[in-house]
Amino acid sequence: MNDYLTTRELADLLRIGERKVYDLAGNGEVPCVRAVGKLLFPRAEITAWLNASRSGPHVADAPLPPIIAGSHDPLLDWALRESRSELASFYDGSYDGLERLAARSAQAAGLHIREDSGWNRDALRDALGEAPVVLVQIAERQRGLLLSPGTGGVSDFSDLAGRRVALRQGSAASQREFETRLTGAGLTLQDINPLPVRARTEEELAIALHDGKAEVGFGLGALAGLYGLDFIPLAVERFDLAIWRRAWFEPPLQKLMRFLASPACAERAAELPGYDLSGLGTIHYNGADG
Repeated sequence: MNDYLTTRELADLLRIGERKVYDLAGNGEVPCVRAVGKLLFPRAEITAWLNASRSGPHVADAPLPPIIAGSHDPLLDWALRESRSELASFYDGSYDGLERLAARSAQAAGLHIREDSGWNRDALRDALGEAPVVLVQIAERQRGLLLSPGTGGVSDFSDLAGRRVALRQGSAASQREFETRLTGAGLTLQDINPLPVRARTEEELAIALHDGKAEVGFGLGALAGLYGLDFIPLAVERFDLAIWRRAWFEPPLQKLMRFLASPACAERAAELPGYDLSGLGTIHYNGADG
């Protein structure tokens, strides 16, 4: 979705002819930009212009439940408890989090979806369009292959053939990246020996490896030391929270964000290898429709 509308796109949106769009622009009645001989219309300003023209009673939005959905992150999970923010959690993967955010059954969702242009923004806009949602960075973290104690002969995805592997559910961004990397190594899910029950969180995957149920899993380096696992780092990913803007300004989310920026949280992150909090609080996207 481009940040600017063409004359035809604005005409389709307003259900008017292109000639009328030119008239509106010529009379200064609609926000527009003239560049290289073309008229372009900033999408965010068009949305604000339409909202300013509304009439009739304002219908209050239904309250958002105090839930953070999406991807599981060990540091965020700890911070939710320690901050006493009164926010609950429901972790079932980044893509499930986007669905719950769009359905307004959660205030926020944890995301780490790799994209050609970066992280999470395109998936968020595909799921919610220009809705008033803010994408806030929490941390960068290391991801790679976690190995159960005593497992040898594994250094990359090409070594997974025939191995007992702990997998995540299909709504988890890490599972989709696992399958992409497996394909890149010339293997398929039929070439490995997956556990019959999939791990619903990062911690469940680490526990399965610690208990010897599997030899390897695609997980977070932060959990290696906690569960006595070997770790082969393969990537650094960005973990964000996508938050409804009206929830962002409420006490529970503000309390959580203040705690995440506290020395206590920095000390905890230092105990979990692979976290980088230097970008904490960076806004990577701010939905235009307010």
